[in-house]
Amino acid sequence: MIRGRENNAIATTAGDSEQTRLDAEQAHLDAVYGRLDRMRRTTNRRLQTALRESDGTPQSYSERESYERMYTDDLTKYDAAEHNLYFGRLDLIDGEVRRIGRIGILDDDDEDTTLLLDWRAPLSRPFYLATPASPDEVAVRRHIRTRNRRVTAVNDERLDIGDVDASTRGDVVNETALIGALNAARTGEMTDIVETIQREQDLIIRSSHRGVTVVQGGPGTGKTAVALHRAAYLLYTHRESLARSGVLILGPNDDFLRYIGQVLPSLGETGVLLSTIGNIFPGVRASHDDSRRSAEVKGQVRMADVLTDAVREYEALPTEQVSIRFDGYPLIIDRALVKKARGRARSSRRPHNQARPIFIRSALDSLAQQHARRIGASVIDGSQLLSAGDVADIREEMDGDATILAALAQFWPSLSPEQVLHDLLRSPDRIRSATAGWEAGDRDALLRSPGAPAGFSVSDIPLLDELAEIIGFDIRDDEQQAQARWRRQLSEAQEALDILTGSAPQDLEDEVDPEILMAYDLIDAEQLASRQLTREHLTTAERAYGDRSWAFGHVIVDEAQEISPMGWRMIMRRIPSRWMTIIGDTAQTGDPAGSTSWSEALAPFVASRWKLHELTVNYRTPAEVMAVAARVLHAIDPNLTAPTSIRRSGVDPVFREVDRDRLVDQVTTEVAALGSGREGITAVIAPVDLIDEVAAKVAHDVRVLRVAACKGLEFDRIVVVEPAAIVAASPRGLNDLYVALTRATQQLAVVHSAPLPDALIGPRST
Repeated sequence: MIRGRENNAIATTAGDSEQTRLDAEQAHLDAVYGRLDRMRRTTNRRLQTALRESDGTPQSYSERESYERMYTDDLTKYDAAEHNLYFGRLDLIDGEVRRIGRIGILDDDDEDTTLLLDWRAPLSRPFYLATPASPDEVAVRRHIRTRNRRVTAVNDERLDIGDVDASTRGDVVNETALIGALNAARTGEMTDIVETIQREQDLIIRSSHRGVTVVQGGPGTGKTAVALHRAAYLLYTHRESLARSGVLILGPNDDFLRYIGQVLPSLGETGVLLSTIGNIFPGVRASHDDSRRSAEVKGQVRMADVLTDAVREYEALPTEQVSIRFDGYPLIIDRALVKKARGRARSSRRPHNQARPIFIRSALDSLAQQHARRIGASVIDGSQLLSAGDVADIREEMDGDATILAALAQFWPSLSPEQVLHDLLRSPDRIRSATAGWEAGDRDALLRSPGAPAGFSVSDIPLLDELAEIIGFDIRDDEQQAQARWRRQLSEAQEALDILTGSAPQDLEDEVDPEILMAYDLIDAEQLASRQLTREHLTTAERAYGDRSWAFGHVIVDEAQEISPMGWRMIMRRIPSRWMTIIGDTAQTGDPAGSTSWSEALAPFVASRWKLHELTVNYRTPAEVMAVAARVLHAIDPNLTAPTSIRRSGVDPVFREVDRDRLVDQVTTEVAALGSGREGITAVIAPVDLIDEVAAKVAHDVRVLRVAACKGLEFDRIVVVEPAAIVAASPRGLNDLYVALTRATQQLAVVHSAPLPDALIGPRST
């Protein structure tokens, strides 16, 4: 527990006054902003020059696009840095002064002079690590608070004079700024913690480990903030490599991504791809959630074998002979011919679509031999009269025969992941064939009922990704599609030029100066089509989003305890290097297919080659609320220890028991009481079957959420409705209740009509 201290009156030297220090820092802030404004104007000029200098050729247009992207990214970074640009200063024992901010800024006149150190630079690190017990050559640490471009407060901590309270505060640093940030009202968007990073967080953010780093931490320990700041730090430290390969951050839901969306831009980074499991497969966006039972079954690793068997069902043998005609003669496709071709295709060990040309080639070889025997045999002795070259010619001609290719396609069709999964989940026969040895209940969980929502569920996305691996990609088809796309663009370009030609005066020589150049004098259809192609200039994140096979440089997975075994298989395909940061808390696992052990989740991919960090300080949840949540945690697992809350709110949680017919009215009463006259956000967390009823009654600005939708979020005040129903709704209902209780940063109310779960019974106010 922190012992509060007032640092406002501590001066750097005995002769300093508060106003003197404010004036000095304001002068420096003015210099920093002056330099930033000049950087912005210079970047704007370069951008405008790049936009003007393109001469219309594909090469120059591509260069223009590259410069435009670069300069626009710089401007975005400068704009994002405006908020609290300069926030810290270190006065070292040897007299050196280091000023720290969101981005690094050099002096205008002397670029060897640093006006502002980037918070990620090694020289900035003592700002986060130095303590009175271990000052790291720091005499004074100064916190500068600003509003817009004006310094509003300066707070100093002397670290060179010893401190009797140091042993009680442990690794907590920047105490005044930290408590101020924790007590601030929430706005609905996550803010960065660049001013208040703590020692245990900094060790993870700047970790040099190039394998899998697991960050385990209870509610409110800052796991997500650590993950985002680690992304910013890695992009700063490994800019060249990660700019090419990209960083992927996976979150639990779209609300969570919106919540964290401004953090990285505020840290000067805009090129990171944020996604959920449901959106990561190109071309498909998950439209709904499955039932818990269905999600659990689909998440199991044995689904990989089920999908393999489902694809093999399309590699069929004919049940009877297929007769077709070629060049006036009959051809027979029988079981032996298809079985031989299938054997050759399967022995290649290529994915289904990539093995398809092998199947077709083998089948055509057999059919060509069959046709050659029929038309080229000697009437006298039955010997083969056609040469090998003749047979090759026949085979080549067959390869262009649509009837023959269509007949063979029934036994080895070209497949798509969407088609296979759609066919499987809607067919009891296909499910039965692919799930030999399964229990009937598990099979039923896979079957999609006729009234099920259209599209694919979140749990389907890893299955689509698995199928994409099993099926593979037919390279020939890809090339044909690319050629067809080019021909289409070429045609459209020519049509555009024809329109321009047609719109010009027909008697051009009489009415228009012949020296005037028209569009078709400057560019032909091929150049115009090429220019259209170069317009598809995408950032690394945008290219990665559309490419399922993209290999990211680093992947961060938040709320990782919710990832199923099939989900992990999908994620690992995107990071062959296994350079990952995994963030989660196994005590908060709500998904029945999720992880309760990091070892079990990671063993299939990295064995025991991963490093664990644990966060132990709860910055979000006040001690009064955490005392209630800790009882639930003990019921989940008596061996688990709740993170230690760093502060108290001064308000105990309240429990209201009412009759069922008054439940929703009591919720609205509690919401009004909690939020009356206060800044910040109030939210209600309720069982799924009460969401609509509660949402219809509470104020429009109050969020009403099920537990799964509040993962990773936080609110000033929380009303939890019917804890018993939350617990009963899932085999991991206690985990869900633990999550719900720990979303509050200030106050908690519990409203119920059913008896409380045993885990919540204890001293409480009524």
